[in-house]
Amino acid sequence: MDATLLTDPGFWADPQPYAAGGFPGAIPRDAGLDGQVLVETSGSSGTPKWIALSKQALLISAAAVNRHLQVADTSCWGLALPLHHVGGLGVVARAFEAACQIHHFPNRWQAPAFQAWLGQHAVTHTSLVPAQVHDLVAAGLAAPPSLVAIVVGGGSLTEATGRAARQLGWPVLASYGMTEAGSQIATQGLESLESSYLSAPLPILPIWQTRVSTEGQLSIAGPALFSGSLARDHSGWKFRPRADAWHPTSDRVDLTTSQLTPLGRMDAVVKVLGELVDPAAIESELLALANGALSPGSLAIAALPDERAGHLLVPVLEAGTDPALVTAILHAYQNQAPGFRRLQAPVIVVSLPRSPLGKLRRAELADVVLGSGL
Repeated sequence: MDATLLTDPGFWADPQPYAAGGFPGAIPRDAGLDGQVLVETSGSSGTPKWIALSKQALLISAAAVNRHLQVADTSCWGLALPLHHVGGLGVVARAFEAACQIHHFPNRWQAPAFQAWLGQHAVTHTSLVPAQVHDLVAAGLAAPPSLVAIVVGGGSLTEATGRAARQLGWPVLASYGMTEAGSQIATQGLESLESSYLSAPLPILPIWQTRVSTEGQLSIAGPALFSGSLARDHSGWKFRPRADAWHPTSDRVDLTTSQLTPLGRMDAVVKVLGELVDPAAIESELLALANGALSPGSLAIAALPDERAGHLLVPVLEAGTDPALVTAILHAYQNQAPGFRRLQAPVIVVSLPRSPLGKLRRAELADVVLGSGL
């Protein structure tokens, strides 16, 4: 897919539906799909599905992000994310909305090449995932002076890595978003760069209304919300319009009037010895204890069903991870964890199940662990 296609005014005016990526089959001839962009999503759990986002919604989201990050027609967006993902699609929409330059990183990801490319094209704004930021920090690379903001999405950037990145001049900003929102819902502002990096709370962009249930489940409403989704049955793909102005997400958050703090997915929480435990929260603690020595996504906590305890918490790491480092981190964690959050012996696997952007596919994790012979 060519980014120049998506910066052509003709694309944004074309009423024909457009699939960002290879759509598996024929797109339904449904009037509800006029002017829609179809984006595949699966998040960290669940079955992959296609979300329909109107081009107007994408541009509304782009305008909100551009205003928030002070993007002007003299700015330059740098694209280093795949265009079939809403993160990459959002970068192109922002460049079109701002009528500014955009450059597409042409190579396979390598931190030194990316740093040089940013400086060569005087990129001012870009979006990255946590693993990419980790690579820049691990290589000790300094940010080019042109760079104004890096929106970090697709997962949480640890505070240790975020602080190290800012010390090297990388203007990392934590964000929270989803495909159904056309990209970002809440993002740190440029003013946060004047202080030490914190992963939360995050200012909610003004286009969004938010509310939470008594269980902390976030619902959102706003003009950039998706139009509907596509599901497949025996006769082909069917478009299902969104039925309500409010969309209940699968995430738990702590919400104030204008800020939110992500707390994890509703479906990720499990019971251990009668207590609720979020495996993702434990992963964050382990990464914090590693102090930047482990890359985001290089470890996971699998919750395996257990007749007595409800679930057993098993740390899963990829082959090649430093055994001494793992031992030290797990020892430090076990010394301060209450009994119901204690971990089993670690399991080493060839690779963790990930999305193309490196996000853990949590629904597949238990099968990977059981397949390893545990």
